[in-house]
Amino acid sequence: MATYPHLERISSPADVRALERRELTTLADELRAFLIESVSRTGGHLSSNLGTVELTIALHHVFNTPHDRIVWDVGHQTYGHKVLTGRREAMGGLRHWGGISGFPRRCESEYDTFGTAHSSTSISAALGMAVAARARKEDRHAIAVIGDGAMSAGMAFEALNNAGDMDDLNLLVILNDNEMSISPPVGALTKILARMLSGSTYNTARRVGEKVLGIAPPVAELARKVEEYAKGMISPGTLFEEFGFHYYGPIDGHDLDALIPTLQNLRKLKGPQFLHVITRKGQGYKLAEADPILYHGVSKFDHTAGIETGKGGGKLTYTQVFGDWLCDMAKADPRIVGITPAMREGSGLVRFAQEFPERYFDVAEQHAVTFAAGLACEGFVPVVAIYSTFLQRAYDQLIHDVALQNLQVVFAIDRGGLVGADGATHHGAFDLSYLTCIPNMVVMAPSNEDECRQMLYTAVSHPGPSAVRYPRGGGTGIAPQARMQALPIGKGEVVREGRRVALLAFGSMVGVALDVGAQIDATVANMRFVKPLDEALVARLAADHDLLVTLEENALIGGAGSEVARVVDGLAARPRMLRLGLPDRFIDHGDQAQLLASVGLDRDGILARIQHSLDIDATTKSCAFLSGKLR
Repeated sequence: MATYPHLERISSPADVRALERRELTTLADELRAFLIESVSRTGGHLSSNLGTVELTIALHHVFNTPHDRIVWDVGHQTYGHKVLTGRREAMGGLRHWGGISGFPRRCESEYDTFGTAHSSTSISAALGMAVAARARKEDRHAIAVIGDGAMSAGMAFEALNNAGDMDDLNLLVILNDNEMSISPPVGALTKILARMLSGSTYNTARRVGEKVLGIAPPVAELARKVEEYAKGMISPGTLFEEFGFHYYGPIDGHDLDALIPTLQNLRKLKGPQFLHVITRKGQGYKLAEADPILYHGVSKFDHTAGIETGKGGGKLTYTQVFGDWLCDMAKADPRIVGITPAMREGSGLVRFAQEFPERYFDVAEQHAVTFAAGLACEGFVPVVAIYSTFLQRAYDQLIHDVALQNLQVVFAIDRGGLVGADGATHHGAFDLSYLTCIPNMVVMAPSNEDECRQMLYTAVSHPGPSAVRYPRGGGTGIAPQARMQALPIGKGEVVREGRRVALLAFGSMVGVALDVGAQIDATVANMRFVKPLDEALVARLAADHDLLVTLEENALIGGAGSEVARVVDGLAARPRMLRLGLPDRFIDHGDQAQLLASVGLDRDGILARIQHSLDIDATTKSCAFLSGKLR
């Protein structure tokens, strides 16, 4: 393993501030090399972190952290920050069970001032901190570091609008412009931000303007107005200045000789400041520079050889099943439109975007859902491909704009259940709960790849809003059939007949339910629909079994098991019930199988809970029998 003499001297940002300016370039080289080596061993986000090495060093060198607050947005660009804030040795357990998170966490370090893993939150949070400092008369700075993809979301502009009126705040917004979010960004704003201001027209004008400013005050004011007008023609500066910010830049985000003096000057200024820096995802690692998307989120790999691509033969992922299905549907039906919030690769829409570019839209979450509603009003069939936790951000739009109007919008919900290394911010733990309570919604959970394809077709065939919720990663190995047929809405199926115990499994839990069922000779039902629930099947199983066990990879509170319990409460035959799912707490990061075992949703955990329930039932019946004899 390589040695890093400068980096190994850094145990906190105070050590970074103690370094001579000439030493910082060497520190940046070592930090970048360390991140490449470390992430190749653990997996994680790579390209984005390589792009913020110099910016991270400059921020901790200039500002008095943690007294001064740095708020990172999205959060997957903070590995360098973690290393410089005393967590270098802990990087070996990054995103692993019991190890440090891949995102900022307030409980992990005082330097992680705000927890984040989703976009566009930084300016709002930093503004709150700046206002709090003003109220307490504390001399501290709040710095929001936001990417150009996150900058295009409405929440960021709500915060800018709020902050622009407060000219006595120590607030600095840094736009980290690398012309990418995760997928290449689209839209008018990102095109504006992508105009690189390194051209001679603007820079020459600015240099001349600086000379003029030092000559005559009356001319200086005229020059300022002329420059502002010129900037408005060729730069995004005026856009932010109209919000009340003082705009500076763009500057090279990899040039410490530019970054450090600029930040030092901005630190002396009062009021909302906006610094535009240009960086490159994957900077310093040629393979990541050439393909920053491939190296955005990586598994373990040999960093000297790079990631091997083109390997086949493994099980299809549910994401791939969805992507292939959408392309097949789009060929057959010109009304099909694909929408995703900045997750073309993650949601399986790369092929669709290539084959149907005029029907592919990459937009922020809230807008995505209402945009889909507008399309549905005009007879199109929009399919919103979205992660479970991303849909949480558009919940009001889902209720108010789609479900209330009973519009035909299909939600393909990826990453349902426990996702693994990304942890609590990305686990799809709540979607069955928050979807099932909405009127007009149809909610489906496939147990295998073919069922996923057929459910997606069922959703497109349904005239109202519907959701198909599937897990991250590979399926069961059951190949999707080319032929598609709509499933009867609200009907489950018994996939194993047994006795005494019935397992009512939803989606990803059907496989483990079959394993458990074989162990104890239990009936297993693939419920398929969370809403509408197959109440007739529940009643039949309740009449024939002593114990009903519901299994779901979702929060127990308000989940599928709650719906089954509601039905059972109204039956004449009311067997004992055991509801198994995710507990009422946030689940940490780690291997998916490890996480399922930790909450008792693996085979051994389920068997133990069933046996315990049967033991209690037997004890209760024995006590009742004895009590009757004594009387």
